[in-house]
Amino acid sequence: MSEQKNVKEIVKEKYAEIAVSSARKCCCGSSNNKVVDYTIMKDNYENLDGYVAEADLGLGCGLPTEFAEIKKGDTVVDLGSGAGNDVFVARALVGNEGKVIGIDFTDEMIIKANLNLDKLGYRNVEFKYGEIEDLPIDDNFADVVVSNCVLNLVPDKQKAFNEIFRVLKPGAHFCVSDIVIKGELHPELKQSAEMYAGCVAGAVQQEEYLDIIRESGFKNVEIKKSKTIELPDEVLSKYLNKEQIKEYKEKQTDIYSITVVGYKFLNPK
Repeated sequence: MSEQKNVKEIVKEKYAEIAVSSARKCCCGSSNNKVVDYTIMKDNYENLDGYVAEADLGLGCGLPTEFAEIKKGDTVVDLGSGAGNDVFVARALVGNEGKVIGIDFTDEMIIKANLNLDKLGYRNVEFKYGEIEDLPIDDNFADVVVSNCVLNLVPDKQKAFNEIFRVLKPGAHFCVSDIVIKGELHPELKQSAEMYAGCVAGAVQQEEYLDIIRESGFKNVEIKKSKTIELPDEVLSKYLNKEQIKEYKEKQTDIYSITVVGYKFLNPK
């Protein structure tokens, strides 16, 4: 339990630092990031309806709204909403008839998101403080749940997906982008706070990740998109010596960004 608390504090501290920083820094994006100094290429949002540059901190590893099948009038919940990037894109899809709620457990991110919201004046968007393992959302509430490179940071992923299942309406679905691995990360990488907040050390095996989703009750679980993430030698050298880097490469550990969907169906009685 204390280990999970420590992980959460690491993530909260790093993301608070990002939120209050004036430059566009990130955990999973910009190569100019001074908080976690390596690059994971995020997908480009700039041509999407609803895109707000001030809300894009480069924290994502995918584009979950691409496969989320969000419709006009839907109620959407975004987990780990940060400064509001995916929330505002989702809002463009649901229109004035729908509703979008962003959940984040970093006060600084909630403040930043609300500043962006104030400028836009949307009345059907809300940002709430909350933890993904204990969402401040009613049962059977959402048509779609989205999340972008956040669930890998949650220590208890089973509880997180159980909560996603709980808040979705029967017949509704989620679409999340996340980091998973195939192979084994070196212990030095797993233990690094920077690598954890950088969306790598907290990642689990891809098949384990999918099993967790299915265990929560989701059906028709499918990876819609997958891309390889490579850590360059200059990044690895900050955590590993030359022999360790060689060993890491020989083990052929692969890091992926995946975008996955799953559906909450009614159980036949």
